[in-house]
Amino acid sequence: MKEEEKELSCAECGTLNCHKHESRYPKFCLTTNVDEEMLEASLECYKDEEGIDRKIALAAADIEGKYYGQLTRVEEILAFARRIGAKKIGIASCVGLSSESKIFAEILKVNGFDVFMAICKVGSRDKCEIGLKEEQKIRPNTFEPMCNPVLQAKYLNDAKTDLNVIMGLCVGHDSLFIKYAKATTTYLVVKDRVLGHNPVVALYTTGSYYKKLLSPKEY
Repeated sequence: MKEEEKELSCAECGTLNCHKHESRYPKFCLTTNVDEEMLEASLECYKDEEGIDRKIALAAADIEGKYYGQLTRVEEILAFARRIGAKKIGIASCVGLSSESKIFAEILKVNGFDVFMAICKVGSRDKCEIGLKEEQKIRPNTFEPMCNPVLQAKYLNDAKTDLNVIMGLCVGHDSLFIKYAKATTTYLVVKDRVLGHNPVVALYTTGSYYKKLLSPKEY
């Protein structure tokens, strides 16, 4: 690959020919310029018939093929859990979505799964204990419990969950949970307080209401 093309990726692709094989690959394509060793290493992950990577990949593809456009995300998680042989489901929930998480937990139980849930405020320690300044709180000079996704992960690890489901953890807190959780993890809810937990709306409306997102801004 030429030096000036090294930083180009799928973000700059206008054909997506890897998907339908109906067009041409761009010169910088990650498929036609693939490192063969890296490709083979990735494929090796799916070859172990007893391995979790193969089981997850096959389960996901089977659900897509059988129920494409038919199942809600809740139903897909049920189908996925069954296909990977999960018996106990862990729920890592934002406290603000505890009601929704309890409904989801009931759905899981009705469908024969064991459930263990830990909300983000577990441990209930003030945010200042990890170095946050009072003025950085939502309500300065009040007790404001920190989110503790590491502790959530440890609780679910101790519960020996087979599959974990994230329910609206904050950006970054979800990253920490995934880092420390031992079980396979998926999402049901991605937090977006402004858009009712439907963050893709901001992308759909960049031509109108959220045009401002296409202009640089310091946050």
